[in-house]
Amino acid sequence: MGDDIKNQARPPYGIIAILMIGAFIAFLNNTLLNIALPSIMTDLNIKETTVQWLATGFMLVNGILIPATAFLIEKYSVRRIFLSAMILFSAGTILAGTAHIFPTLLTGRMLQASGSAILMPLLMNVMLVSFPVEKRGAAMGVFGLILMFAPAIGPTLSGWIIEHYDWRMLFHFITPIAIVVLLIGFFMLKDKKEKVNIRLDVFSLTLSSIGFGGILYGFSSAGNKGWDSPLVYGTIILGAISLVIFIVLQSKKERPMLNFGVYKYPMFALSSAITMIVNMALFSGMILLPIYVQTLRGISPMDAGLLLLPGALIMAFMSPVNGKLFDKFGGRILAIMGLAIMAVTTYLFSKLTLETTYANLMIVYSVRAFGMSMVMMPVSTNGLNQLPRRFYPHGTAMNNTLNQVSGAIGTALLVTLMSTRTESAAADLAKDAMKNMAGQPTEAAIAAMKQEIMMKSMLEGINFSFFVATGIICVALILSFFMKRAKPASDPLEEKTEKKMTAKLAEN
Repeated sequence: MGDDIKNQARPPYGIIAILMIGAFIAFLNNTLLNIALPSIMTDLNIKETTVQWLATGFMLVNGILIPATAFLIEKYSVRRIFLSAMILFSAGTILAGTAHIFPTLLTGRMLQASGSAILMPLLMNVMLVSFPVEKRGAAMGVFGLILMFAPAIGPTLSGWIIEHYDWRMLFHFITPIAIVVLLIGFFMLKDKKEKVNIRLDVFSLTLSSIGFGGILYGFSSAGNKGWDSPLVYGTIILGAISLVIFIVLQSKKERPMLNFGVYKYPMFALSSAITMIVNMALFSGMILLPIYVQTLRGISPMDAGLLLLPGALIMAFMSPVNGKLFDKFGGRILAIMGLAIMAVTTYLFSKLTLETTYANLMIVYSVRAFGMSMVMMPVSTNGLNQLPRRFYPHGTAMNNTLNQVSGAIGTALLVTLMSTRTESAAADLAKDAMKNMAGQPTEAAIAAMKQEIMMKSMLEGINFSFFVATGIICVALILSFFMKRAKPASDPLEEKTEKKMTAKLAEN
């Protein structure tokens, strides 16, 4: 991290503000695209199995690049990393906005991912270095407030743009903002960094790319190809073997690319497990609810976006409040309350019907978001608080990598469960319908029956997936009872360095 940041008595609010704006744009870009997927499918004449790679490809690039961010943060200044990330993100946004074929759009999306993968760990690391433990909750709360405005305005803004303009306008809208942020960073960021003599371990980067990339690709493909596909289980096995070799090699290195030593600290290990489990349930919810709202209920993109708005606003508003509560009471009580709320509301989503009211959906989603606001930031901050300073880049990189992996795994698992349950429910409903159908049915009657079976079976599949997600959240709830308020652990290496410095000062 830049020496200027380490040596400042007060937090570098200017640097943090610039980084937050960059992270906000990257976050907003993600939330804009979800509601646009049906329009992109129609315009580019592609299927669901193809368009889903706009999300999966993004997660793949994140999963591959995030492990390298710990090395980048140690090696280069904040200015250099930020400008590189914003150039990649801006280039990807421009390319995606001009796309008329899917490969061009996917390439642009992956370039965007390579920029945003670097931004979030960089910002988290600057925050951890800049604020003492007792003020970190409030600082992270403000950070959460700003970032939560992205999902608050993203779906509604996206729905409005798609109803009035071409989907490419989503990228044209982001482009000038990204370029302005890049220019602000170029002129305003001035931090310097002494030359650090460390080299990127290319073999380790290759192993981690095959490891995380293979697992992500395998789980992301399972929903379309099925778990019995050689490509699915083959890439998962290859990824798992590469990851084991990667972990063994890293544990033997003096300067590992990704330091698995962070898991020696029990509160970090526990917080990592809780956030991974919660992510498995949450990422899937982001796909299941839009399928229900738009496919089964025929709600417009604009109204689908508005449905999510109150929940996102609650998360944004509660983020700084929960930050202050975290500083006062710690993360345990917040996590237990938040996960209990999430478990109840996710269970309520497993009881959806074709007549569930719009207001009911909005209230349950908003209460679920209220619970979610108490979990993610307090739990991860509590875990990071236990790490010594030199482990911050590795802790943030580890969290961000595993969040992508767990999100992809959770999405693949629950979407696959949904489609499997939908197929079995459709077969059962078709049998019952044929038994109850009297005489020779007309074509119109058969078409109406097929439509009804499709809707009822898909609803059954969605409800079943939400029920499984409830169970997953309950596991995280049980783990949260073991949380304790974390304080920075002593680090023999840091203590040794401080003793040397003290001895030198005494000599002088």
